[in-house]
Amino acid sequence: MKIQPEELKAARNRLVRVQGQIAGIVKMLDEGRDCTELLTQLAAANTALTRAGFTIISTGMQHCGSDAKGVKNREALEKAFMSLA
Repeated sequence: MKIQPEELKAARNRLVRVQGQIAGIVKMLDEGRDCTELLTQLAAANTALTRAGFTIISTGMQHCGSDAKGVKNREALEKAFMSLA
């Protein structure tokens, strides 16, 4: 089910920031930076991705939990939510 882009602006902004974090991590790898620094940045990017996913799910719960006719589908909602685990 589609969700309108304006409903997901916060998630999109977070993902754009994560994109920059990932580029920074790749640069750190290329520079041979310390593994603890890399792990810190990876953890931060992972957390940001998870939060973006939860934002998308929470924003779209009504959409994702309903079929094309608007009938609630708890199983579809649970599947979408658990995909973040």
